[in-house]
Amino acid sequence: MNSHKSLLNLLNNKSARVGIIGLGYVGLPLLLRFHEVGFEVTGFDNHEPTVSMLQKGKSPIRHIKNEAINSINDGKTLITSDISLSKACDVLIVCLPTPLDKEDKPDLSYIIDLLKNLKEHFRKGQLISLESTTYPGTTEDVVLPALEEGKLKVGCDLFLSYSPEREDPGNKDFTTKTIPKLCSGYTESCSELAKILYGSIVDEVIMVSSPKVAEMSKLLENIYRAVNVGLINEMRVIASALDIDIYEVINAASTKPFGFNPYFPGPGLGGHCLPIDPIYLSWKASQVGVESRFIQLAAEVNRDVPNQVVNCLKDHFNVEGLELTNKKILVAGLAYKKNIDDARESPSYEILRILDNFGAEVSYSDPYILKFPETRKYKFDLEHVELNEENIELYDAIILATDHDDFDLEFIQSRCKLLLDTRGVCNYSLANVIRL
Repeated sequence: MNSHKSLLNLLNNKSARVGIIGLGYVGLPLLLRFHEVGFEVTGFDNHEPTVSMLQKGKSPIRHIKNEAINSINDGKTLITSDISLSKACDVLIVCLPTPLDKEDKPDLSYIIDLLKNLKEHFRKGQLISLESTTYPGTTEDVVLPALEEGKLKVGCDLFLSYSPEREDPGNKDFTTKTIPKLCSGYTESCSELAKILYGSIVDEVIMVSSPKVAEMSKLLENIYRAVNVGLINEMRVIASALDIDIYEVINAASTKPFGFNPYFPGPGLGGHCLPIDPIYLSWKASQVGVESRFIQLAAEVNRDVPNQVVNCLKDHFNVEGLELTNKKILVAGLAYKKNIDDARESPSYEILRILDNFGAEVSYSDPYILKFPETRKYKFDLEHVELNEENIELYDAIILATDHDDFDLEFIQSRCKLLLDTRGVCNYSLANVIRL
């Protein structure tokens, strides 16, 4: 039996072993879903604390419950940092970060390093599927050559697909099962295998003509959001200058039953996707001589919002004849959105940096993130400050950057000296509450 038919049979009867490489916000939900439908699964991660937690039945991600992790400790699922065990897997799904480097260019080092480490472990009859968000051409220009360095040929011996992740951490309305899955294989046989693989865990698989289409579709999804967030952030500035409530404007426009989708202003863009994906496409466009002016403008507008946050606070103190220097300022919320523990590319980082540059004494509160994370740009020796009555009185101002449900806004507003709301959720009739 040839490699294609053999793997086809394994996938159809769910006897294939599926390897998930990278057990973060994308990989871990995938692992749980494959286990749920009956596959044997191996989860790979080179972060030993993550591996240790999962092996002990504890979740490293707050919105994924320990009960879900305990469910995989039934002998069918293996959690490991030993990449050599990938040889025993019939499917390898790559869920690794694709950040920006120090020059704000695409950084595929996680994927490239993985491919080097996997080189001696590839074997006939494996399907490799990339889920990391990246620029069009990555699957064919970066992954494909690495797979064919040996004697194995993609489409005959090995199989290759691209299926972009569509996770929305903390969103209870959509799950890995219910979110439609885009997918494309390098060849027709690759596409057939990938469709069966993902069709076993999601309600709907949408096949497209090439990995490039799937790669660019993922970028379009996130750039669409980033551009609209940039637009509404600019509209907020204009509305504020005209003494108009931007939230009332948005609610009014939302009554139109067609042609309008509401977006809301905030402290800036965060997360692994929205601040990064526009740069990935802009970079790729520049490689083929195309200028992405609209995308670049939206990115510029969004990057400036943390400055607007601090300037709003600075202007308030200036009216009072005061300065930010030596003021005690607490940023409430380090995560980039509510009710999750993901602070990647969070605008709160930049707000803290700007405040620090002005000479303010900075702190943060976030019950989901108890210690300031290691980041590529920001270094603060800070820990979560509980917003109790005693602590609130210590601060000259609090900036609400993330509206976690855990924050008792009524209590905070009633006790703090000054509250700057960047999310539009506070009571502006109170004298101590100002809005961005």
